[in-house]
Amino acid sequence: MSAPEKERTQASVGDLLGDVTRDMSTLVRKEVELAKAELREEVSQAGKAGGMFGAAGLAGFLAVLFVSYAVWWGLSNAMDQGWAALIVAILWAAVAGGLFLNARTQLKRARAVLPRTKQTARELPDALRGR
Repeated sequence: MSAPEKERTQASVGDLLGDVTRDMSTLVRKEVELAKAELREEVSQAGKAGGMFGAAGLAGFLAVLFVSYAVWWGLSNAMDQGWAALIVAILWAAVAGGLFLNARTQLKRARAVLPRTKQTARELPDALRGR
C-alpha cells in the first residue's frame, strides 16, 4: 500500500467529510464560473441581434420614407395615386417582414441557454456516485 493510500484508510470520518465538502465546493464554484461565461456569450449575441433589429428599423424607416415617395410619385403618372400608394405599401411590408425574420433567426441562435452548464449539471449526480 502506498503512503497516500495508507493516509486515506487511516483518515477520520471528519477528514473525509472535509475532503468531500471541499470537492463539492470546488465543483459548484466551477459550475458557476461556466454559467457566467456562457451568459456573457449569450448577452453578447443578444446585443448583436438587438443592434440588428435597430438597424433594420432605421433602414426600413429611411427606405420607406424616401423610396416610397419616389415610387409613389412615379406610379401615380401611370395610375390613380391611391393604387400607387397601396402598391408601394405592400412592397415595403414585404421588405420589413424579411428583415424581421432575419433578426428573429439571429435571436433564436442566442437563446441556446447555457448548453455546457446543462450538460455538466446532468453529469453531476453520476460524478457524485463515482461513475
